[in-house]
Amino acid sequence: MKIEQYVMAYGVEQDRLRAILPSGFISLRPVLRINAEIRDDREGYLELNTAVEKDGNRGWLNIGYWIDVPFERDGKTVTFKTDFVEISFVRAGIKGSCPAEQDNAGCYFLGGALWLRPPETVSVDKEFCDCAFRWNFTEHDAHGKSIGKTLPAYAVEALKQYPKEDFTVENAVKIPCEQVLGTYVVHFVR
Repeated sequence: MKIEQYVMAYGVEQDRLRAILPSGFISLRPVLRINAEIRDDREGYLELNTAVEKDGNRGWLNIGYWIDVPFERDGKTVTFKTDFVEISFVRAGIKGSCPAEQDNAGCYFLGGALWLRPPETVSVDKEFCDCAFRWNFTEHDAHGKSIGKTLPAYAVEALKQYPKEDFTVENAVKIPCEQVLGTYVVHFVR
């Protein structure tokens, strides 16, 4: 299967993120990540994840995913749009190596039974993008725009304890975006 994968990470308040994580998961960084894919030039896919540790394994925890996501192309811009999210990526024409997390055990998925999808090995260069996004579950959901560079995200000590909330997409996306941290596209065969 031919994959065109767009990745965008944005910074959020880590204490609010901690308040929604299921038992047994530890937040590694104050980050939410959107992976958007075009599969075989025809099928759109989208997922929302956050960086976690569980039982000594570091990886990502899937918060939600959607198949058959509509997308449009307009020159260098690709936009994924549903009634609950709109995210646009504009290719910048600057390439670099694909980020590899050496300690990434994969992506955890909940539901029925917990399972861990192993990470993919992607060895081709990425192309940096500019990005704008808006979640649309409510008028107060996270939204943001990149500033043309990649920024790091570091774990912060707990400062405030928020009431525990359910681990849902709606609770994750109501955490405000502090800054889009980075965005790129990569093409590979799965």
